Amino acid sequence: MTGKAVIFEAMPTGDAQRIWDGGPDAYGNPPERAVSDGSGLPCRHCLQMIADGKPYLIIAYRPFESITPYAETGPVFLHADPCQRAESSGELPQSLDSPSYLVRGYSDDQRIVYGTGSVVARVDVSRYAGALFANPAVAFVDVRSASNNCFQCRILADDQMDIMPGQAARAGIKPGAQISVPYRHKAQST
Repeated sequence: MTGKAVIFEAMPTGDAQRIWDGGPDAYGNPPERAVSDGSGLPCRHCLQMIADGKPYLIIAYRPFESITPYAETGPVFLHADPCQRAESSGELPQSLDSPSYLVRGYSDDQRIVYGTGSVVARVDVSRYAGALFANPAVAFVDVRSASNNCFQCRILADDQMDIMPGQAARAGIKPGAQISVPYRHKAQST
């Protein structure tokens, strides 16, 4: 199974900043505060583990622009203090250190592409995600916990440069702009 080169994308800074600024999570609740025991809590913004003794936030997160039956929402961790967003990279993020992950493709309208979801060994995440992009229905791929289904990060094909619907409006960018922003993807032709 061969495919495209992939890019791992962290939670957009705008999403994290809203929480750090006191905004509610996806369910309208304030974030829960806790202190890390160093047991492997991945921050979805910097894609690093939250160190022992460091404060962190637990929020309900929905990494989708629209609310549909496919817009999964679940708990994620975020450093309590602002952290630098992980650079978009073709390298597997440090925070992905479990033996396996649920890797699943989504369409341009942010719905699951049936038949794409699979529990994949950590070492095969990039290869499997790249192969999913051979399916023209797949616009982006999400990586989720294989045991808890929590969102980890998004994967884009390396050649994707358009931004997702809704990202432009939030960022004040005209539709169709060819720029590099979190969660960008190429619109699929019909």
